[in-house]
Formats: sequence, structure tokens, C-alpha cells
Amino acid sequence: MELLNASRRLPSVRLHDRDQDSVLPPSGRGLASGLTWLANAIHASIAIALLSVATPRPATAQSVCLPAPRLLTTMPMGGRAGTQFEVEITGEHLAEAESLLFSDRRLSASPKLGADNKPVANKFVVAISADCPLGLYEARVMTRLGISSPRAFAVGTLTETTRTSSNTTLATAFPIEVNSVCNAVCSARAMDYYRFAGKQGQRVIVDCATRGIDSKLDATVVIADEAGRDLLVERRGGALDFTVPRDGDYVIKVHELTYKGGPAYYYRLGLWELAPGAPVVRQAATQAVNAFSWPPVGLATTAGAAEAEPNDGNVVDGAPARVQRITLPCDLTGSFFPAADVDVFEFEAKKGDTWWIEIGSERLGRPTDPAALVQRVVDGPQGEQRIDVLELTDIPSPVRVSSNGYAYDGPPYNAGSSDFLGRLVVPEDGRYRLRLTDLFGGTRSDPANTYRLVIRPAAPDFALVAWALHMELRNGDRNALSKPLSLRGGATMALEVIALRRDGFDGEISLEMDQLPKGMSARGLKMAAGQSRGVLLLTADADAPRSFANAQFVGRAMVAGQEAVRPCRVASMAWPIPDAWGEIPRPRLLFDVAVSASGAEQAPLTIAPLNAGPIEANGTGKLTIPLKLIRRSEFSGSTMQLRPMGCGFDRVPSFNVTLTEDKSEAQLDLAALKLPPGDHWLAFYGGAVAKYREPKKDSTAAPPTDIVDIVVTEPIHLRVTTGATP
Repeated sequence: MELLNASRRLPSVRLHDRDQDSVLPPSGRGLASGLTWLANAIHASIAIALLSVATPRPATAQSVCLPAPRLLTTMPMGGRAGTQFEVEITGEHLAEAESLLFSDRRLSASPKLGADNKPVANKFVVAISADCPLGLYEARVMTRLGISSPRAFAVGTLTETTRTSSNTTLATAFPIEVNSVCNAVCSARAMDYYRFAGKQGQRVIVDCATRGIDSKLDATVVIADEAGRDLLVERRGGALDFTVPRDGDYVIKVHELTYKGGPAYYYRLGLWELAPGAPVVRQAATQAVNAFSWPPVGLATTAGAAEAEPNDGNVVDGAPARVQRITLPCDLTGSFFPAADVDVFEFEAKKGDTWWIEIGSERLGRPTDPAALVQRVVDGPQGEQRIDVLELTDIPSPVRVSSNGYAYDGPPYNAGSSDFLGRLVVPEDGRYRLRLTDLFGGTRSDPANTYRLVIRPAAPDFALVAWALHMELRNGDRNALSKPLSLRGGATMALEVIALRRDGFDGEISLEMDQLPKGMSARGLKMAAGQSRGVLLLTADADAPRSFANAQFVGRAMVAGQEAVRPCRVASMAWPIPDAWGEIPRPRLLFDVAVSASGAEQAPLTIAPLNAGPIEANGTGKLTIPLKLIRRSEFSGSTMQLRPMGCGFDRVPSFNVTLTEDKSEAQLDLAALKLPPGDHWLAFYGGAVAKYREPKKDSTAAPPTDIVDIVVTEPIHLRVTTGATP
């Protein structure tokens, strides 16, 4: 959908400082050099002008999406179980922030009181119970506009500190103890220095949590000697495993890869001792969106087998090929280690057998791209021959993803994965080999790049993930906004729901959300058989009070004659990016489904069926659905276009509604839709530019702002009495 018709202007050509060496005239090089420079400068200017025309940057335009509360930072970003400490927050639209809430009741917060016994703005005292499990939780703020977007909050067992002074020189290095975590914000255009005391032979782990706790920081971490000379460097987000060479002080340096800094570039620097040979366990991290489809239902916590090296398939000194023999079905774990590792597994199979092969590695949070080749092994007069049977690579996204990573021609959420899932139909009785590699592993030598390989008979199933309906914009706009499930009175929000269908399952999936706050309801627009996209509608009554609840979001389907109920994960942007020309959005999975009603504001526009209850219709004719428009704002423009959503209604043409009238209507050609008899649900959506006024504490009125936002009608219940044969 194209929702925004905003005016644009081409920018003037501007050369940044780093480009000036190429455009300043040469000095003392003679006429020939001067002419050469002039020609190059002309070509450069033409190229820059063409580039500017081809990729215009947005100028002033309407804001996108109505104001929503967003929690951006907490300081510190976590704490030790069994302790109590002060936390300061920052964010957007956090007016009247009354409480800090967490996704687990074992974390609680109360406002910090000042000397006057009144709450101090944006400061809370957080308490973590001693029995709170280690890991990450969601922190949110309850505001005038409802619940905010979340921010990851860590619970650990190590001593917690917060950097309290500048430490951008070796002389001002901040002291940090072994077996502790330091919370800090990365300094801009500088390094942060830390100092710790080490003992000879001591094994210490330095782990800097950044992206995994919603930070924008891509950290470079260095362990240096007392004089600041580098000993060990990590630039790709890994942990440093360091054995202390001699007693003395050592230095840890932290900086952003390109020396950015500021409040959004925070980190938790962990330093702890580890026994020799023990595996490194990193600080907890959030999950990427595609992790929603792992693990398969019923998979054991630990694998039943492990890879056994050497199993690279090579022949050494005329001996049989080095392969690992397995029996199907199998569930084993291994690692892509060392660099360019190849793991080969051999098994017997019978003609006509069907096996599903799935791997989890990238979905485990590893930077890997697994690929597999299945070959039939035949012994012949000239020795062993291998015949290719099946290649397995990426799991494609069930729906088209935005081509540039932003909300332009599709959602900026990718439910696909570089892991693989595929079916092997055995062509002949005999011996088969599965050759497993990491396409990214040629230069990566990290034993932490593990995988879980599962070969099983068909086990049809599905996994679900959802996100708030995105904005598809044109004229160069890009948006990747976190949208908390916090609704104004009279608003309906649409969640896109995506299914990964496993092992051939193609049945219908219904969507449900319950345990909602008072005054709110949910209606799932079912996912048809064989389809991978559905919609769930959240609606707040016009008079819904301010409230909050952790909802239950599930999908239901009949699988192999039994009802299967599967949770639906919700994804959101880690950071709101209103103008993403220079920043890549990073969505992630949330740990819960937090839903709230504002109770303070109402939606600028509510569109609902004129009459309550189901609309009965003969499925062989045409139907007119009367709609009512409740306008609570002025709008830029007199009409808006509505498009259909709902199973079976994708062919309904879009239509216009008049924003100056209280009534409109939708036309359905039921004969063309060929709907079967029964109950059906649909809705319509579009975009409108409302004139929004930001409330002010004083008596003066704020000037209105043009804001384009998605408008979704309330669910429409259609009951077809006669129609197409189901």
C-alpha cells in the first residue's frame, strides 16, 4: 500500500570533509595536472548530481504514526538477583510515567522519592527477588498513552557496578573486579578504559553485551597489558577468552567500531573467571525474528548424539572415507569448527522412505549459513561413486520481505532463515551421505558456532510470529518504528501473523488472543489452508479505561486429526528508526505480549459497521455493507482509500471513503468471491493524515501536526447462508 503523498525536494549537492581531498585543485603540479583535476572534478560533480536525482533524500514531510510511548534506555541495564538498586530511564512520549513494569513478577519497581517525599521524574527503585531466574526480561513504562515499547533488562549472578566517571584515557581507567559486570555508555570519538588485576594462569572471560540487550553498539573490545599494549582483540561481537600470562594489572578497552557513542550505545561489560577447559557461556541475548520457528515441537532439550571428528569424508592412506555413521531417525549436535569444517554423516535408507531434515544454527543465534548435500553412495568397479540426490539451503521467508530492509515494499521483518528444512525422498535402497558445511565458515574458527541436526519422519506442525502492521511508504521514505500494542480509545490495530509450515502441514490456522485488558477485544482473521499470512485485529472501546495486561496469543489448527495449539511470538523494532537512510533496522522477538489501552486519548478516526452483529447474506449475489465514521480530528485531504484484509477477501477492490461524512459503504460481489456458507470475518485498512495536537501541561494549545497513520476498521462479521461448496 502507498499511504503517504508527501512533498519532496531534491537536496543540494554537498561534499563532506572526507571527500574534499578529491575535489580541491592540485597545488604546484602544472597545467596538465590542473586540467586533469578539472576533468575529474566535472565528472565527479555530474556523478554526484545524478546520484542525488536517483536517490533523493527526504525533506520535511508529515510525521508517520501517531505518538507512541517508547522506552529507549535504562541505566543500569540489569542487576543481580536478590538485590535492590536505582534505575534511571529515558524515552519518547513518556509523559506521566507512573510505573516501571517487567515481564516477570519477580522483578518489581517503585518510584524513587525525593527529599520532598515526591516521585523523582524518570527514576525508579528496582528489586529483583533472589529466586528470579537468570536471563533477559522486558522492561516497560506505563504512561498516559498506555504501555511503552520494551527494553531488554538483564538479571545475573555477578556483582553489578555502573561507571561513574569519565575513563577515556589510560590514566583514568575505571577499576573493574573479576567476577563482575559494569554498566556503561560508550564514549563518542574515544575509547573507554578499564583496569583489572589478574593472576598468572588465571583464565578470564571478557564479554561485552551490546546488540543482544538492544544497544546500537557494535563494540570493539581489547585486552591490553598495564601499559595499554594490545594483547587480544575482538571486533565481531564475540567474547575474549584470556589466560593471564603473569601477575599484574591489565586493561580492557571498549569503543564503537566507527567511534560512535552516546546514550543509545550502552553496554554491559562482563569479566569473570572460568575453569580451564570449561565452555564459555555468554551473557543472555535477545532473539532474532526468525528464531520463532525453532525448536520443533517435542524436540528434546539436549541432543541424543554428537558429531565425532574426524568426519570430513576424506580418504587418508587408502583407508575408507572418514565419515560418521548414524541411524535414522537421529538428533545430533555438532559445530562448524575449525574454519572450513566439513561434517559427513552416512546412513542406510530404503526406497520410498521419506525423511525431513532440519538444522538449527543461525536460529540459535550463531553467524552461520548451513548447507547440506545428500548423496547416494554406489560401489562400482572403479571404486566408490557418489550421486547427488538433494541440496538443502536457506528457509525462505513465508512472505515477501522488504527488498531493502525497510518498510517500503514489504515488512521489514524476515521470518526466513539461513538454516535449512527440507524433505528427502529416498530413490533407491542403499547407502547415503549427508555432507554438512557452513557457507560463511571459510575464515571463521569458532567452536561456539554450533548446530543441531534433526532427521525425522514427517511431523506436520506450524510456528507463528506476528508484528504490528507496517507502513509502506513511497517517495524515498523509510520507516521502521517500534509500535507498542497500546491503543487509543476507538482504535483498531492490525497484527500481521506469519506461519512457518513444517513437514508438509497445509491446514487452516485460526488466531486468538485472550486475557486482554478491560475494554479491549481481539478477532483473528483466519489463515487459509496453504497460506502463510493471517491477521489479528486488536480493538479498544471508545471508553476503554487505561489498563494493561500480558495477553495470551495462540494459533489453533487440526494436525493429523488432533487439535494443535501453538504460541504466537510477537516481534518489534529494537529501536525506532523514523528516517532510516543511514541506519539498518534490527527487529527482535519479544518475551511476552503486552497489551494496553490509553484511557487518555481517542483515535482520530473510528470506522465500524453501522449495525452490530453478523451481516447475513446470500453468497450468490452482491452485498452492501454500511459503515459509520466517527471523526475526532481534522484531516489533510477529504478522502482515504480502504483495502480489504481477511481470508477469502483479497480480491475485493479498494474503495474510497469521504472523511467529511459520517457514513460510507463497502460493496462485495459475493458471487465472484465464492465464499462457502458459514461465518466469515474481514476488515479494511488504509492511511489518513490527521491533524494531531500534542497535549500541553499549561493552558496554551499546541499547534496541530500532520501525522499519517494506518486506519483499520473494526472487524466485520459476515454470515453467508448459501454460497460456494466448501
